Amino acid sequence: MAEQVDKSKKIPGTTVFDWRESRKGYRLNKFAMSFTRPENRAAFTADEEAYMERYCLGEAERQFLRTRDFRGLIEECGGNIYMIMKIGNCTGHGLYHMGAQLRGETFEAFMATRNARGAR
Repeated sequence: MAEQVDKSKKIPGTTVFDWRESRKGYRLNKFAMSFTRPENRAAFTADEEAYMERYCLGEAERQFLRTRDFRGLIEECGGNIYMIMKIGNCTGHGLYHMGAQLRGETFEAFMATRNARGAR
């Protein structure tokens, strides 16, 4: 049987999505989950401000969304990475673009670390 990982040790630069983050990010994650429906993605694309209002997002959440700051959505607003990926998909920011931002790198620098031919 494998040993249990010591979850009390922090990993620098990471945010553990636990019950606290879940509570903090409830509105944002519900908002992001709405993008599973094509009509909701279209509504957001047509009028982002109205769509954010519909989900009663706070000003911090809205500002991070406006600037496409995925790190802020995760670290400050309780965004779950899987839900944030739905937002990225809706706004034209793929997984590699988000990964670069989360690592604090340019897209080009991030891609230089990928070993996937044709990943662009």
